[in-house]
This record gives sequence, structure tokens and C-alpha cells, in this order.
Amino acid sequence: MSHIVILGGGESGVGAALLAQSKGFSVFLSDQGKLKEHYQDQLRSQAIPFESEKHTVSEILKADEIIISPGIPEKSELVQTIKKQGIPLVSEIEFAARYTKAKLIAITGSNGKTTTTLLTYHLLKEAGFNVGLAGNIGQSFAKQVMEDSFDYYVLEISSFQLDRCFDFKPDVAVLINITPDHLDRYDYKFENYIHSKFRIFQNANTQTACIYWGDDEVIQQYKELIPAAVAHQRVIHFDKSSGAANITDDAIQFAFGKIVRATAPIQGPHNAINMAAAVLAATEAGVAWSDIQANLGSFQNAPHRLEPCGNWHGIQFINDSKATNVDAVFYALNSFKKKLILIIGGVDKGNEYDVLNDLVKSKVKGMICLGTDNAKLMAHFGDRVPKIMSTDSLETAVSTSMQWGESGDIVLLSPACASFDLFKNYEDRGDQFKATVNRLTHGS
Repeated sequence: MSHIVILGGGESGVGAALLAQSKGFSVFLSDQGKLKEHYQDQLRSQAIPFESEKHTVSEILKADEIIISPGIPEKSELVQTIKKQGIPLVSEIEFAARYTKAKLIAITGSNGKTTTTLLTYHLLKEAGFNVGLAGNIGQSFAKQVMEDSFDYYVLEISSFQLDRCFDFKPDVAVLINITPDHLDRYDYKFENYIHSKFRIFQNANTQTACIYWGDDEVIQQYKELIPAAVAHQRVIHFDKSSGAANITDDAIQFAFGKIVRATAPIQGPHNAINMAAAVLAATEAGVAWSDIQANLGSFQNAPHRLEPCGNWHGIQFINDSKATNVDAVFYALNSFKKKLILIIGGVDKGNEYDVLNDLVKSKVKGMICLGTDNAKLMAHFGDRVPKIMSTDSLETAVSTSMQWGESGDIVLLSPACASFDLFKNYEDRGDQFKATVNRLTHGS
């Protein structure tokens, strides 16, 4: 009997453990952090051995194959030890995909992949497709595969998951964009990150629909990495002029119809790209244009993505906590015509801020740097905005924005950075921002 070890006991790890046992493997799960009680209960209910708050290396090295959490970096001592032993390391996505005959729609990109994934899922589900949502979002892909109840899956896939995918071959593969992100995980080499993203296409053949944003300069430069592009079959690009979808200031034009941007459920230039990608992915999966027309308007995006969260004396507050890299902030700033007070900062991931210079100069009347170390932001933007301040207090950031703002302004939390200096994650940062805005503006 082959022995599977799972590293990491979150949603994907526990799901992988359950699937592996159901397929006849002996299983051991190890998590260096504290396993949540409900995950411990799930493992105990199936008599799956596990350890919490430690990694016993001798037990881990007994594995024939290891399913690794995307949160564990390649540089870790444990991963290096495993690699020296020659034990295969795979992602939950790679492992679970072996055991399903469902059609797979996989979506990746530096920005917008969650919105695109949710919208694609919405379009399939509302059209009556028997579809699951998984990957970087929703319930564990492995656990859903074990239950074998869906004919389609829409998967949000990160670069970290793709790094440990080898035979994974989606039926529809979508690459929205590539901008510098997570460079600390890629030896600060952008090219390494680019190659990671293109792994979404690595097993594509002429039966695979390969969809990408054609105006992305990085994708254009590296598009020969798409295997199917050699035969020019099933490669579908969309752009501003000549693709399967053409995005203008007013509409998204497809061969089968158009979306008027002014009445679309999500706004902004970046969301026009996300909508085009989702509609093309849905139609490749078989959704009719009439169903897309009927159901697009009922879509609601996930929180923390340009989410309105309060209004005080005409000042509108927007929570864009999910904007954890510079390009996401670029998109956010482009989504507004009004003057902005920008709350930015957190854990810098090797960011280069020059791309924001013109937008900040033209749109930002005040910048509040929120983090434990704001020196880089203060130095870069100090001479580019009329007002700038540094703080490690969210309450100070919000109260200052209220003092600086006037009716018609927007206070935008769009950090460009990771959140774990002051918060648990970007959701916690966004939730605390919304709560603080509510508390400070309530009744005032």
C-alpha cells in the first residue's frame, strides 16, 4: 500500500487526506501550525493519523508521495530535505485531478482571478450546469472529487499551486495577466514567476481551450510557452481590437453579442477584462449566450475587491484590501475619476512603485501609509502627493482620511502589499477597515 503524507492541514490539506484514504492509500497529515478543531474532528472521524504544531521529519520521509500546501515555500529546510530524498511533491490540485472525469476550467493571473473564477462559476451554475467551485477559493477540490457529485469544476489556481502541477490538464485554461508578484518566492526573478503562471498551459493540446488577455505585454512575450499555439488551434486571445472579445470604453464585443460596460455588474477597466475572460470560458464550457445575458446582471463579486463600505458627509469609503500588489492598485486607481485619499502599505514583496507615479500625481490628494515599516513608501511618494503620513494604526488612518477628505472624495484602501504585519490576512484587514469606518462614521 502506497503511503501519502500531507503537509499542511488547512482546507486543501484535509481534503487531500480524505481523498487519499478513500482511494486506498495509507495517510499521515502534518501541520507545523495548530490544526483547527473542525479539521481535527474530520481527520479523527476517518481515523487518519495527524500531528499538529510540529513536523516529524522521520515520519514525513516515509512517504511515497507528498501533497504539499501552497503556503510552504520551496526554500524551507523541510522541502529541501524532501527533495534530496527524491520523494515526489505535488499540489492538492495535481492529486485530486487524477480522480475526476469532470470538465475542468482553471483560471490564473496575478490580478482578477478570484473575480473571474466566481463569475465563470456563476454563469455555469445559473445556466443549470452541475458545477463545483474550488482551488484557491471555496471548499477543497480533493474533498469534492471524493464526493464525485459535479460534472464541471471552476478552479482558481495560484502560481504556488501550479509549481507543483505536472500532469494537470484543464479543459479550459485561462491566463488573465502577469505582473510582478510574490517575487520573494521566486528568487526575486520575474521570469521565474512568469514561467510558473504559464504552467496552466503546460499540458495543453488541440482539445484544450487556451484563453489569455492578448494586450498583456508579458503574455505576448512568452506566449510560445503555450503548446497548442504551435498548431494555432484552440488558442483564444481577447484584447482591445482583434480578439475573440474586443474591449472598448463602452462595451465588450463578442462574435455572439456584447456587454454594455455602463450597466455591467462590476465596473472598472480591470473588471472588463475579467468579464471578457469569464464569458469566453463559460461559452467554451457550453453556456449559451442567452443564458449569459439572463444571468450576468445578478452576479455579486467577493468582498474586499473595490467594495463600497461607507459614506460620511459625501466621502465614500472603498475597501480594496485584496489589492496586494502594485498592479492591482494601478487598476483600482484607474477605476475612479474623483479625487482620492489612498491608504496603502503592509509587507512589501519586492514592489516597484514607479508604475503608480502618474496616477498618484493626478488622482491622489492624500496618502496614508499603513504598516509597521513605511519607509520605502514614504521615500517614494513623499514628493509626489500634497499630503502624506505614516502610521501603524488603522483607526488613525481612517480618522485622518476623514479629516483630509471633503464631499465628493473617495477614501480607498488599496494596500499594494501583504497584510500580515498588522493583520491575519487581507480578509482580516478588509473586515477591520470596514468595522473601523462604520464605528468612526456612525452617527457623526
